[in-house]
Amino acid sequence: MKQKDVLCAGSAWAEAGIRDFPGTPSERIGSDWMLLTAGDASSGKSNWNTLTASWGALGVLWHMDVAIVFIRPSRQTFQFANSSDLFTMSFFDKKYQKVLDLCGSKSGRDIDKASEAGITPVVFNTGFVSGAVGFEEAREVIVCQKLYFQDLDPAKISGTPEMERNYNGKDYHRMFIGKVLGLMKKTPE
Repeated sequence: MKQKDVLCAGSAWAEAGIRDFPGTPSERIGSDWMLLTAGDASSGKSNWNTLTASWGALGVLWHMDVAIVFIRPSRQTFQFANSSDLFTMSFFDKKYQKVLDLCGSKSGRDIDKASEAGITPVVFNTGFVSGAVGFEEAREVIVCQKLYFQDLDPAKISGTPEMERNYNGKDYHRMFIGKVLGLMKKTPE
């Protein structure tokens, strides 16, 4: 893996409740996109990877605030999501669109995405979110604890043209459901 080591998240970050997340999930995830990061950096090592995602959901399940994300098995981040208890969803201002484009089109197997994109990985070291990786340039980072995962079953997918365009018979996503542990928000400078 080529990801660089993380820095400790500084005092610019404050924990907030998930209901303080601005905008709608459809807008923030589907239109604005996010960096989905899995792994654990509590030891300061590069045991994480990130990818750009525009699929996901925020809601309530099992009487908990949850996030639902999807990762293809072919993606480098997949192995980290499987082996880690934590994942994060980092949201950026529109000026970071090129960063999201790069992180969605390149593999962490081949490049150090953070260095190449000019963003700084940080690890949160407080309370429930300890060990989770986000990015200094993000506005908000939702930190989740993995609760459940399931592979999408092609036999259970409706044969609509939209579904066929997304899969073409291969590389079906794994769905991960995570309990929202916290919303980290950048404090105004």
